[in-house]
Amino acid sequence: MAPTITRIESTEFGYELEDRGPYPGGFGMAYHPGETTTRHLFGVRVHTDDGVTGEYVGGNSPGMAELNMIADYLVGRDPLRRERHWSELKRALRKYDRMGIGPVDIALWDFAGKYYDAPIHELLGTYRDRLPAYASTYGGDRNGGLDSPEAYADFAEDCLDMGYRGFKIHVWGGEWRDTEEVVDVIHAVGERVGDEMDLMLDPACQLETFADALTVGRACDEQEFFWYEDPYRDAGISQHAHRKLRQQLTTPILQTEHVRGLEPFTDFAATESTDFLRADPEYDAGITGALKRAKVAEGFGLDVEFHAPGPAQRQCIAAIRNTNYYEMALVHPEVPNTTPPVYTGGYDDQLESIDDEGYVSIPDGPGLGVTYDWDYIEDNETGRRTYE
Repeated sequence: MAPTITRIESTEFGYELEDRGPYPGGFGMAYHPGETTTRHLFGVRVHTDDGVTGEYVGGNSPGMAELNMIADYLVGRDPLRRERHWSELKRALRKYDRMGIGPVDIALWDFAGKYYDAPIHELLGTYRDRLPAYASTYGGDRNGGLDSPEAYADFAEDCLDMGYRGFKIHVWGGEWRDTEEVVDVIHAVGERVGDEMDLMLDPACQLETFADALTVGRACDEQEFFWYEDPYRDAGISQHAHRKLRQQLTTPILQTEHVRGLEPFTDFAATESTDFLRADPEYDAGITGALKRAKVAEGFGLDVEFHAPGPAQRQCIAAIRNTNYYEMALVHPEVPNTTPPVYTGGYDDQLESIDDEGYVSIPDGPGLGVTYDWDYIEDNETGRRTYE
């Protein structure tokens, strides 16, 4: 007899990040010695009548608002019918960005792995058992951390010495933004470690004009960067803009982190508006949605690079051929990553989480392969919703 979902719980919790504060203007996070910021995330539990619970910790407030719209649909249904549920939830959230599907779909995959006593990558079809990582920096600051081209170059060299095979630069934002200094960072890092590491640049849509994007891209060309990601204020969603930029540069473009939906994602590939594609199981409607992106990319002969670290990303990448790196983000010479302290059993995503060769392992327990510390989550709870 098929299992049935009996209830779904979402629990919001907060945790403090020392020496972190906002960029000027309040968007994004940067190194601020002496400041403390509280970050909020959600834990999702899908309970079933056979005693197996699917779990995922992550998500943001807009995504949880969408979960509030769709969770009741899932109660009373078979948790193993993920593809059917994915299709129905996609239609139900057609007017929205569908980010509410991600956390609950990941939890359903976690349930499936526990139900069959196998890691998710085994259910998908394992391709590899460890992943090469690149160091993906915090955005720049003016506070003694990543505050100059030389500081970025020093940190890149440190990451190389640790074993990292790639290094991605996030630049300054808000009032700290300086296009000429970004060019200087590209040259400083390229000249220091470019012969030994794959280098990437992600302005996170900070550059204000096409001309700025072109200037910075030409500097990437000179240093033979591996990719150039989300350059400027089109917000990473214009096929025309990035097709035009591709025509002027030799550095490959990486797009679609901010493109929601499988069909617009596919259009980016079909119109030759990017070279590398992006996927994220949390952003892209779960592991189900992220795997669809990977197969689309494979059909076009392109690579798909997964955004951000996490157990769901590791499970996906382990089952995908056409991908190159695991993003260890966000790392900094002075402060740790912002990942929550919710794992038991040794799992983490920090600068030091790679082995001597620059790889991370794949959690090999059932489902996501990690155990969450629900006592910590509930001790730091700031809100809860139950659907039954």
